[in-house]
Amino acid sequence: MYWLRILVTIIFISVFTFSSKSQSIDVLFVGNSYTYYNNLPQLISNIALSFGDTVNTESSTPGGASFFGHVNNATTLSKINQQPWDYVVLQDQSQKPSLSPTYVATNVYPYATQLVDAIQLNNSCTEPVFYMTWGRKNGDASNCAAYPPVCTYLGMQQRLRESYLEMGTTNSATVSPVGMAWKNYMELDSITDLYNADESHPSIYGSYLAACTFYATIFKKSPIGSTFIPSQIDPNTGYLMQEVAANTVLDSLSTWNVFNADFETDSSSNSIVFTNLSSNYDSLTWFFGDGMQSNDVHPSHTYSSSGVYQIQLVIYTNQGCLSDTASYTYNISSSNDVPSQTLDGIYVYPNPSSASITIEISSFYKNIYIQLFDMSGNLLLSSNENTIDVSKFNSGVYYIKAIFDNHVFSTKIIKL
Repeated sequence: MYWLRILVTIIFISVFTFSSKSQSIDVLFVGNSYTYYNNLPQLISNIALSFGDTVNTESSTPGGASFFGHVNNATTLSKINQQPWDYVVLQDQSQKPSLSPTYVATNVYPYATQLVDAIQLNNSCTEPVFYMTWGRKNGDASNCAAYPPVCTYLGMQQRLRESYLEMGTTNSATVSPVGMAWKNYMELDSITDLYNADESHPSIYGSYLAACTFYATIFKKSPIGSTFIPSQIDPNTGYLMQEVAANTVLDSLSTWNVFNADFETDSSSNSIVFTNLSSNYDSLTWFFGDGMQSNDVHPSHTYSSSGVYQIQLVIYTNQGCLSDTASYTYNISSSNDVPSQTLDGIYVYPNPSSASITIEISSFYKNIYIQLFDMSGNLLLSSNENTIDVSKFNSGVYYIKAIFDNHVFSTKIIKL
């Protein structure tokens, strides 16, 4: 169920720039058994391949290794310097980042930074990705007495979340929220065991969920619809894992410090205040669609006349290695053109769906017209009915646009 309340003098359609083109990337994994159990890098590669993407991987993952150990590991440092990687995934020993803030500040953060520095020294365009792991199934018994928060799974998970997010933010790096995907999945499915018998390492289920999370994080594309599901996992469970991973990552890109352009607006007549919601970038430029632009973080802009304007926010890294764009189309109307009235009661259901999607609006709105677009902005179908059949389309993320009277509403839908 979705609610929308906007001034009718400003009508907007959001367009996100998740790439739908095939990609080929090189990824180095620096970690330990949480990475090599069930061959996580290969699982990620297989998911990518099912969408036409290629992930070439290399690993340095000795059992029990920590960031401190990797900083002093000649093999790890040699592999970091082996080539200009697109991504280097960093995973610490499973317990250390969950311990007290004082301990982590002394025994984890400095070595995480040293690894990031080594990565950047080899190639300034490589993106470090911190692998947020999961709490142990029944907490960390070995450290419980000394630090009670880790006595339970939830307490340990919370500390891992805090520590990995801190490492991502302070090192201008992405975080892959695998641990949070585990938490979200276990809230939906209490039967499937993500853990190995030791209640620490991942089962094939846990590793597949981790792989789906990494695919969403690195490619900024949904794993929903991947035809690769390990033979040990029944398809329905695999599809649910794909969905949980997609929702965990793609609904909260700024939380995980993923390089991503996004913004929201507040409007009064023809004047708009823009709030930048982008993450993990170094510089930006706004293009307002009327020939004007700005480099302010949170600009405001007044349009001199009514019309349709394409606003773009483009973000960049310092090295110019990456750029990303968020685009919104605005129809600026004179305040005398339409009555001062707000929109209420817009419902989109079911979402996700495998068959049909219905947009329900209040009865005093008429003449509904629906369009369905893929993530590249290609129009897939149009309808004068408020229910559309999506069964013939591939699983994935789409955008639906509803036009009724003088109003436009759009939102993201998930086809199962």
